[in-house]
Amino acid sequence: MKVLIVEDEKTLAYEVEAFLKKAFYVCDLAHNAHQALEMIDLNQYDFILLDLGLPDKDGLIVLEQAKKQNSEAAFIILTARGNIEDRVKGLDLGADDYLPKPFSLLELQSRMQAIARRKFGIKDQAIKLGDFSVDLQKRVVLRDTTEVELTRKEFDLLSYMLLHKNRVLTRIQLSEHIWGSFVDDDYDSNYIDVHIKNIRKKLSAHASVDWLETVRGVGYKIKKQD
Repeated sequence: MKVLIVEDEKTLAYEVEAFLKKAFYVCDLAHNAHQALEMIDLNQYDFILLDLGLPDKDGLIVLEQAKKQNSEAAFIILTARGNIEDRVKGLDLGADDYLPKPFSLLELQSRMQAIARRKFGIKDQAIKLGDFSVDLQKRVVLRDTTEVELTRKEFDLLSYMLLHKNRVLTRIQLSEHIWGSFVDDDYDSNYIDVHIKNIRKKLSAHASVDWLETVRGVGYKIKKQD
């Protein structure tokens, strides 16, 4: 998943970035409101971690504008402010959670996971996918008790599509959210296609993968299971 960290305290920003990258998130950094709004205008994010005490503009103003530009993102306010009015206003403006500084990186990750579960309607950590079971926490795909070995990128791609099942995802969307860069969708590059082909090959050795559809000229989708 793709995360924008908006934090003017650079040491903290780099610490959060390093931690989340180890947890397989793709991260961008912005150190002021101007940078943040510019990046939000150009990219779609799954999470935006927003400090309120930015040097050039109040974070609550950024939140209000960012919600209009990236309405599907989950927003977590990170701030040293102890003012209850700011917390209430942030939540009223659409923030999903509020984490006061100093905070534990493990708690931040836990809250992000909880938001993702609510956002995507995940009740159990292991999600049924045809004849397979996908454990997002342990990053394991099982067919009965047999593990299907996927590379890190293959698992990231499969899990992201699973969270957005029944939705057509373009090659550009998949590349941006999983790898943090765009693929030129001119059909000369088959980077995403190769990964999908490898996923199909590995899974189909164990069971049918007819739920993984190619949408010609657009991208891919995982069909919602009945």
